[in-house]
Amino acid sequence: MKKGTKLTDNPKDYMLRVRMDKETVEKLDKICEVESASRSEVVRNGIEEQYQKLKK
Repeated sequence: MKKGTKLTDNPKDYMLRVRMDKETVEKLDKICEVESASRSEVVRNGIEEQYQKLKK
């Protein structure tokens, strides 16, 4: 384990890169500002919401 690595029950081992237009990035940043969340947290929450819709 690398020195300074945070110990967590759910490590984030995968990185995803996506291409977005300027308008989409601005929307993402606005959500981050309002929710006081990182871009990664907003994306993970969006994926979870979509997944929950599939299960219904």
